[in-house]
Amino acid sequence: MSTAILVLIALVIVWFVAAYNGFVRLMNRAKEAWADIDVQLKRRYDLIPNLVETVKGYAKHESQAFENVTRARAQALGAQTVKEKGAAENMVSSALKSIFAVAEAYPALRAVEGFTKLQDELSDTENKIQAARRFYNGNVRDLNTRIEMFPWSLIANVFKFAKMEFFELEDGSEAKELVQVKF
Repeated sequence: MSTAILVLIALVIVWFVAAYNGFVRLMNRAKEAWADIDVQLKRRYDLIPNLVETVKGYAKHESQAFENVTRARAQALGAQTVKEKGAAENMVSSALKSIFAVAEAYPALRAVEGFTKLQDELSDTENKIQAARRFYNGNVRDLNTRIEMFPWSLIANVFKFAKMEFFELEDGSEAKELVQVKF
């Protein structure tokens, strides 16, 4: 009888260890996915000053649009939480739309190779951000689901695994609309 109890105790311990390691794996995947988003957002932020300078050379009197995009970029760089980052990204997308709207009014600007290269790079970056966002949200969904499911919820409560926030934008198609501007 004592052998059966020892086997049962060993199985419970093995299950706890496996469940704990599963949570660690899910947390690390979600953190890695967030790092992927962060890399792409930083790439986007690095492109913005070049874009502003390129457009500014042709549209000097559009200072409000340049100030808006610079302010939005600064706020996005300072965002700490996933929710703050999402709100800041909405502002950046909106500000970039205004820059592209300004650029549409200047045919000479649309012909500049540097501007078209920046536009292509920004488009590529936007696509990578969307892919990274989907990957992150999928990992967060898996983690949050596991945290809520019984009996894993017991392990999550004991070891204080917390649900993570999804990275949401106000309008998922907003970034796509931004990069669809054709010159």
